[in-house]
Amino acid sequence: MTNLRTGLVFDQRYLHHCIPLASLENPNRVRSLYLTLSLSGYTERCQVIEPREATIDQVLAVHSSFYLDQIRKHAVNSNPFSYDRDSYLMEDSLITARLASGGCMNLADQIMAGELDQGFALIRPPGHHASTGRGMGFCILNNIAITAEYLRHTYGLSRILIVDFDAHHANGTQDVFYDTNEVMVLSIHQQGIFPFSGHAEETGVDKGLGYTINVPVYSQFGDNEYTFLLGQLLNAVCAQYLPQIILVSAGYDGHVDDSISQIRLSTRWFRTITMMLRSHAKQVCDGRLLLILEGGYKPDCLEASILATLDGLLETSVDLVGVMHAKRADRILTDHPLKQFWTL
Repeated sequence: MTNLRTGLVFDQRYLHHCIPLASLENPNRVRSLYLTLSLSGYTERCQVIEPREATIDQVLAVHSSFYLDQIRKHAVNSNPFSYDRDSYLMEDSLITARLASGGCMNLADQIMAGELDQGFALIRPPGHHASTGRGMGFCILNNIAITAEYLRHTYGLSRILIVDFDAHHANGTQDVFYDTNEVMVLSIHQQGIFPFSGHAEETGVDKGLGYTINVPVYSQFGDNEYTFLLGQLLNAVCAQYLPQIILVSAGYDGHVDDSISQIRLSTRWFRTITMMLRSHAKQVCDGRLLLILEGGYKPDCLEASILATLDGLLETSVDLVGVMHAKRADRILTDHPLKQFWTL
C-alpha cells in the first residue's frame, strides 16, 4: 500500500565522499541499502525527495567561516586525514556534505508544507559530532543542526526537539544549541567512549539551561533499558516542552552486532523507537517527525535496522509501545539533573 505521507531522501551522489583507504565511514555503509530500497518496493511506498545543496549562508548559520576555509584547504591535501585522524576530506567532501544538509532541509520543507507527515534522510556523511568550528568523528557538517536552524529562521519555530539515540554523544549538536531554549537536545549514549562528553551534569547555559539533556548509559544496555529510559524522557519532555517538530539523529551503531560500541540493541528495537516517536509526534506536533542518519558501521546490520525503522514509519496505525520497568535504567534517572527543570 502506498503511503505518500512518508518522505525518503537518498541519492547516489552521497556515495561520492570516498577515498581508497580504510575507514568505517564509507559508501559501502549504504550502497546495498540503496539497491534494496528500490528492489523491495520502499521507493514506491514513500515519496522520494531529491536533495539540494545547502547554501553557504545556510551552513554559516551553524558553522564558522574559518571552519569552512579549513575544509576547503584540507580537501585538496594529499593526505585525506590531514585535518582529522577519523574524518577524511577529499575533493567532493564539502559538496556531498552540503547535499546531505540540503536533503534534510528539502524533507523539512515538505513536512512543514503539510505535504508529508514524516520522513527519513538516508544521507552521508553523518553530522552530529561536527561543532560550530570543527568536524570530527566522521562528521563534516552538522546536518541536524543546520536543519533545526533552517526551521527556526524560515518557519519561525521556537520549540524544536532533537532526539539522538546514536551510541555516541551528540557533542556537536549540543555545542550549537547549548545556550538556547528554542532547541532541546536529548542525547542517550554509552558513557566513556568517543567523544568522551555528554555527562548528565551538562544541562545548558543562560537561556538554554535545562534544554540539554544527556543520558549516559552503561555498556550492555539493550532494548528494555533504552525503551524504558526513552519512554520516561519522551513522556516528560513532550508533555512539558510541547515541541513543534521532532528531529532525530538516528544512529544505528548501538546495534548488538556493531563492534564500535558495547550497546546491545536488537534490529527490532529500531522499529519500536520509531513507533514511540511517531506516537509522541502525533500527540504534540501534528505528526511532524524527521529522522536523519548518523552512525552505523556494520552494513548488514545497518540495512536491516533502517528497514525496521522504515517499517515503523510506514505502519498505517501507531502501535502503543509497552514500556517494561528496567531496574538498572531506573537508577540513572533517580538523581538525574534534569529533575531540576522537568517533572518525570
